[in-house]
Amino acid sequence: MRITQKTFILLGVIIGVSAINLYLLVVTAQENQAVLHSISDASDLKVIVESISGTANSIASGNEKDRETLSSEISDFDATYAILGTGGTSKGHNVVAVPTELGMIYENLGNSWQQYKQEAEKIKKESVFNPQVVDSLKYILGKNGDLISLANGITNDLSSLDRNYNRHKEIAAEMVSLAKDLGEKTLLVSIGEQGNATEAIKRDRTIFDADLKKLEGLPLDSQELGSYNIKQESLQQIPRANSDSIRQLDPLWEAIKAKLSFIESNPVISKEFGAALASLGNTRSALLDTTSSFVNEWNKLLDSRLNDRVEIVQALLIVDIAVFVLVMLSIRKSLSPLVMMTKTIARIKEGFYGEKIEYSSKDEIGELAQTFNAMSSTIQKKEQEAKKIEIAKDEFLAMITHELKTPLVPIQGYSDILLGEHLGPLNKNQKDRLEVIRSSSATLLQLISDLLDAQKLELGQLRIKQSRNNLRDTIQKTIVSMEPQSVSDQISLVNNVTQDVHVNYDDERIKQVLTNLIKNSLKACSAKIGKVEVSVEENPTEAIVSVRDNGMGIPSDAIDNIFKKFYQVDTSLTREKGGSGLGLSICKGIVEAHGGRIWVETKPNKGSTFSFSIPKTASPHSSI
Repeated sequence: MRITQKTFILLGVIIGVSAINLYLLVVTAQENQAVLHSISDASDLKVIVESISGTANSIASGNEKDRETLSSEISDFDATYAILGTGGTSKGHNVVAVPTELGMIYENLGNSWQQYKQEAEKIKKESVFNPQVVDSLKYILGKNGDLISLANGITNDLSSLDRNYNRHKEIAAEMVSLAKDLGEKTLLVSIGEQGNATEAIKRDRTIFDADLKKLEGLPLDSQELGSYNIKQESLQQIPRANSDSIRQLDPLWEAIKAKLSFIESNPVISKEFGAALASLGNTRSALLDTTSSFVNEWNKLLDSRLNDRVEIVQALLIVDIAVFVLVMLSIRKSLSPLVMMTKTIARIKEGFYGEKIEYSSKDEIGELAQTFNAMSSTIQKKEQEAKKIEIAKDEFLAMITHELKTPLVPIQGYSDILLGEHLGPLNKNQKDRLEVIRSSSATLLQLISDLLDAQKLELGQLRIKQSRNNLRDTIQKTIVSMEPQSVSDQISLVNNVTQDVHVNYDDERIKQVLTNLIKNSLKACSAKIGKVEVSVEENPTEAIVSVRDNGMGIPSDAIDNIFKKFYQVDTSLTREKGGSGLGLSICKGIVEAHGGRIWVETKPNKGSTFSFSIPKTASPHSSI
């Protein structure tokens, strides 16, 4: 049987078993999700019960608008309870019906809810406040101003009397304070803050009544007086001319006193509403317990069913493992000849071309071996041809660069002699033409030098002579050599290095890197507004030199290629100023020969920062 046929059969077995597992997992997940939603809705019943209790207390505090909220909460419980019994869709997700095993506890939950619901319905309908108490409160609050006014009137009536009436004046002042306090306490009761206000009203009423009787000269016959340490006092009778306010106060106080006594003995909340609220609190605990029990039992049932399914999944897992082992053994047996191919390919990778694979079977592996042997022979032949071409290329490049430099040196030398007017004066046109000749020869010499350096890097023949040097001095010398060009281009060239930084490196080669980077930055900047800065950052393991400019930046699609040979960023300014496309490639080779790295950070139209690092320890490539 061919390997492809075996592979398809084994893959079919794996896919079939995986499909069964996937189907079971999806079905189980869907069922579990629906059950979990159902249990979540069952847990929400407890939340609704607590919410109903809170809403009922809010209604008891006088918030009549909450009656509609209470009605909505009752409906929510009914709807949730019903959907749990039948299953369906709730809150946008599927729920399952209560399992038959939980039918009895589900029914008990419904019975507890009906009791709780009955009391909640009473609260929704019953009036909260006792109407007689409300009328009494309204009367007292309405008359409290008159009570305070008449008490102040007594104080005014007694103010003109002599010192024999000082005690009368003290009692009158106390009555004014008590009248105000009665108004405040009554107001607290009216807004539902009953608390200890009822007891305070009783105390103030008793004392105010005793004070009025003392001023009227009447006996104190109330049994409540002993509780507040009030005793009979013998006071001089107030003249009739000064008792007008007392006579007006007496009938008003009798009416207010009766209302106060009624408030003291009757609650503000109506008996029917209070009974319903108390009954709601009693049935609440039973309903919460039943709901908790219902949810717990459902969780236990879910755990039991999950355990059963886990056993099924475990059995399927064992089957999966067995099938996988069989597949692996079969594949290993079928593909064992590939080990021999791997070893042969490894030999070719190491450079031993022409290796052959000995395999005579007629299956796909045999076909692959024959093809591989042919490919190996072809590679061996092409490699031999490539070596011949490479040698010829190196010889040609070495020859052509040498031959090109030979005539350029006298051209540049005689250009300098003529421009220096050593052979006679020149007019402006002659000087301009000679300047073009000298500039072009200098450019061509630089190109040839770059080609030689690139060739040396490629062949591993570029020598790096590392020694202990000061980066600040190297950068300063480079900047001084580049100042004529920066001045000519009207671009600011700044040295930000102020401290000595001693590192092991080849001074001349690092100058070459810096010169190339600064030249590129000068090309990227515009005249008058351009600025190029050189800085150094020192850390424990290396020194990082950065050349930053505010020029045009580098397009994002060019960043990955700028360190490749002969690559130039295609912008109008850089193309106009020329370049061989070898500078950054040479910089990269020199930096890496030092054991460092070089990179660029740039944003279009916001400038670029070329940085390279020099390790503080000598590079193992220093002798290259």
